[in-house]
Amino acid sequence: MRTFAVSALREPPFPARRHGSTDRLTGESTAWAQSFGLIESGHRLSRLRRADAAGLAGRAAPDGPIDEVRLLTDLISWLFVMDDACDEDGLGAAPTRLAPVVANLLDVLDRHGDGAGPAAAGPLGAALHDLCRRVRGRGRSALLLRFVSRVRDYLLALLWEASNREHGRAPGVAEYVQMRRHTGGVHPSFALTDLALAGFPGAATRTEPTLLAVDTLAADLVCWCNDVFSYSKERAAPDGHNLVTVIARESGHDEQAALRAAADRFNDTLSAYLAAEAELLAAGDPSVHPVLTARRNWIRATYDWSLVAARYA
Repeated sequence: MRTFAVSALREPPFPARRHGSTDRLTGESTAWAQSFGLIESGHRLSRLRRADAAGLAGRAAPDGPIDEVRLLTDLISWLFVMDDACDEDGLGAAPTRLAPVVANLLDVLDRHGDGAGPAAAGPLGAALHDLCRRVRGRGRSALLLRFVSRVRDYLLALLWEASNREHGRAPGVAEYVQMRRHTGGVHPSFALTDLALAGFPGAATRTEPTLLAVDTLAADLVCWCNDVFSYSKERAAPDGHNLVTVIARESGHDEQAALRAAADRFNDTLSAYLAAEAELLAAGDPSVHPVLTARRNWIRATYDWSLVAARYA
């Protein structure tokens, strides 16, 4: 699938970079996950190492302060563990199985990193509380609220996936496009990436429609890139939560035509992103530059990480 992805996806026209402490972060984040009991030895440890969370975070925030990139790496590790528990270990097979876990994690989020985490939340909850506690400690309340809100969206979207699996339901393309922005865990990752930025724009600029559109386009690009690269691993899954699969089902295309259509969607979205970015830059507001750099880094990071990570090999 990498051969197809490289040939069909337009390479993002942004510089490829990597944080100088990425290798150090690899060991530290794995130890963090083990300290909370997210993984032990054996298969789950090997699976997390193959995911290379530090490799993705180090590319997404190549200039960030080490503590902020470590926080982002730990979040990505947590997301990988949660996704694998749902997709491969059976937690997400039915909403009745997943719902108690999500309820406990929502309890964690409601505390916003204050005090002690709820004991009933287990390793996933303890690790999530630690992430919230560390974000809270940065003293940026707006970003804490945004992070908590985006993780909540992610958890509720996992219940949508579980419901689809239980009923053998295949979502349509438009529905999948909307929900994929949340199941991908991209927006919580953007929030922690922005935590490392200097000169982040204020709320008035942050809610400008053009900047919000850039955020959505960047999230879509991360997800579409992931779907194309991961398709060979995911095509055997009966639930079909992959852009290629939903295009094939809705359109009646064969696999190759659906793959091409998914790649075309990525390429068209990249063109739309570049146009939206150019519009923002032409407006002359320097406060948006750090955000645009961060989104560029994420788009490029996902592409480069997908080329080398063993997660989808």
